[in-house]
Amino acid sequence: MTNNLLQGVNVYLIGMMGSGKTTVGRLLAQHLHYGFVDTDEVITKAAGNKPITQIFAEEGETEFRQVETEVLSEVCAFTRLVISTGGGIILQQKNWSYLHHGLIVWLDVPVEVLYTRLAEDNTRPLLQDTNPLEKLRSLLQKRQPLYAQADLRILVREEETPEQITIRIIETVPSVLKKPVI
Repeated sequence: MTNNLLQGVNVYLIGMMGSGKTTVGRLLAQHLHYGFVDTDEVITKAAGNKPITQIFAEEGETEFRQVETEVLSEVCAFTRLVISTGGGIILQQKNWSYLHHGLIVWLDVPVEVLYTRLAEDNTRPLLQDTNPLEKLRSLLQKRQPLYAQADLRILVREEETPEQITIRIIETVPSVLKKPVI
């Protein structure tokens, strides 16, 4: 049913690092019979399999964001995709013109849950900080008004599994799509 309502339109997952965009995105793509793309994975492959932390260290955040925009512009040319984006993709105004070609779903996860999920993850360049919890709070506070521009906000509960989140997205899409997407 949701697949028919979407009429091939891409679904873009946005949200903070650690919100589950990749995990939920893969499941959502399976349910919708869509392809799946993770923009961070595309960037990593394009950079010769360099990790994001290395790209940040060598090129800087500004260069990374430019590459991220290029990748987004390329993937939005396709249809029938679920696209997991990097947490900061919403910072570039230009990216919104690409995101608005599809359905934008914000996975909104409480900062304490993000912190728990990311506590042992040393691959997040923006969390290489003396106080990662405070850094997460600061990033979320700055980004929240941008994330709030999504078509659909899914407030993720700590106890929910990725499958439950996926089902909730699928069940909520018809209420967002009052008429078929063109």
